[in-house]
Amino acid sequence: MTVASRNFTGPFVLILLLAALLRGLYPAADPPTNPTAGIVWHDEGAWVHNARNKALFGDWSLDNWNPMYIAPVFTGLEYLSFEAFGVGVRQARLVPGLLGVLSVALLALGVRRIAGREAGLIAGTLLAANFAYVMWNRAALMEGPMVALLVASWYCYVRAQDDARWGWPAGGFALLAFFTKASAAFYAAALGADALLVVTLHYAGRETAPAERRAAAMTLGGLVASSILALAVFVLPNWTDYRFYNWQMSVTRKPSYGFQALVDRVSWFPVLHDLFTRMWFSVTVGIVAALGLLGRWRTAAAGERLLVLWIGLGTLELVLHDVGNERRFVLFIPPLIALTAVVLGRDRTLLPPSLAGISRTRALVAAPIVLYGLYIVFGSIVRVAFLYEISPNVRLAAALAVLVTAGLYLAWPRVTGFLSGAQLTSRTAMALTAALTAGQLVQFVQWTARRTYVNYEASRAVGRALPPGTLVHGKLANGLSLENRIKPVFVGRGFGNYEDRKVRDDVRYILTYIAPSVGYESQRATPVIQDVLDAYPNRTIIMTFDVAETATGHDRAALIDKFGREKD
Repeated sequence: MTVASRNFTGPFVLILLLAALLRGLYPAADPPTNPTAGIVWHDEGAWVHNARNKALFGDWSLDNWNPMYIAPVFTGLEYLSFEAFGVGVRQARLVPGLLGVLSVALLALGVRRIAGREAGLIAGTLLAANFAYVMWNRAALMEGPMVALLVASWYCYVRAQDDARWGWPAGGFALLAFFTKASAAFYAAALGADALLVVTLHYAGRETAPAERRAAAMTLGGLVASSILALAVFVLPNWTDYRFYNWQMSVTRKPSYGFQALVDRVSWFPVLHDLFTRMWFSVTVGIVAALGLLGRWRTAAAGERLLVLWIGLGTLELVLHDVGNERRFVLFIPPLIALTAVVLGRDRTLLPPSLAGISRTRALVAAPIVLYGLYIVFGSIVRVAFLYEISPNVRLAAALAVLVTAGLYLAWPRVTGFLSGAQLTSRTAMALTAALTAGQLVQFVQWTARRTYVNYEASRAVGRALPPGTLVHGKLANGLSLENRIKPVFVGRGFGNYEDRKVRDDVRYILTYIAPSVGYESQRATPVIQDVLDAYPNRTIIMTFDVAETATGHDRAALIDKFGREKD
């Protein structure tokens, strides 16, 4: 082993130990609620529903809620965990936790390949400690595993530039991410777009490196082969259910595609949630680095181009579909951190020196992208002044973005010359990394000091109150099912046992929130569980218990007997 290898291996192992510790400590504790990381804890039981069914009762499908048609990879991994270790909150969270640690390792190794040892260690450290990413790696939800598989695909694409055979798993992991959560389609498009561009340039007579061409060809082969395999083995044999869950339920039911809705999503993008604010330094450096890469696109490494496409197409996907849920923003954490690490560990400058040589006229082509990038940067930080208020944050961020963009182009190329000429030292880069990591760890320590276990204890209380196999109505029945053996009967709006929700006399019990409001587990003004409650006017609350979802600290759930004393 060389000295350089030893200098990387030791710190790399420590980074992985840190990642494992943060993701494995207090595994049954409730996700943070004040401030929140955007995690909806009662969704955990709903999304592992089929895996739990198979592990406990021998069948994937026991009712008409079957998320395995949306997330077969996630469902399969959760089932393996349940089969190996039993059903429970800890076992459900083991899957995203392990994949989270793996993603830390692969991001560090991938950045090392394109930017050197120091950049790789910085990337691994920042991702290992990132508070939002840690918390999503601790939740039995699809976002953490999906993003980890995206990182795996990106790493394989980086490796493919030296050994083209890695292009096959690059395409394969992209498809696995898609079948973990369909919103990963943007990444498959980004990966395919970069590979296709390389192949197209070659056949158009433009100069391309032979290794890059081979990597692109095999990556496209991996995407095509994986898609054909998925169609043959999973999609076509289950077409009716697959189409319903992935199109009618997930697409047509949710977003509005009108002009005003698109404008709202464009303007709300950086100001609604805390995630970008929590990692504002990486957001700023990562976006500026991505903008700089546009000026040297063809000379940039394939892995760097894919990071920019990851951010760009990910942004487009959210603007088109939904920016209202913080979980959708988790996908930006690894690429922003990777670009930040490249700047700190290799480039030592915010912008590449070659950018100063680009004329103002040519640079103006990218003005809309620059303007929106700066809007995200400013929106992520000015929102602190008007927390969770939309209009003042949008106006202030937009004004700052316009002023800075105008100043940038008016002072071109002096500004770019300055930003590409100011060099960081290695010591400064390490100090910045240490400070950023410390800031993330402080958030984790604050959470541990205030951590609760009320959701875990509520699930155990349900198990003590009801015998195994008891049918219980409501989404919250799924949420509180991981520490007992009840049989939840999910009810969604227009899906998941919706049609017979008012006549299921065989289901005696209901589980739902009563505070902060009845049916709070639904985001709609009139929750669907209210239909079930109204259908049984003689219902009686037989027990209540604390749960933790909102920042109020006073959330309550109730176990309700539909028939009251009628059947006693």
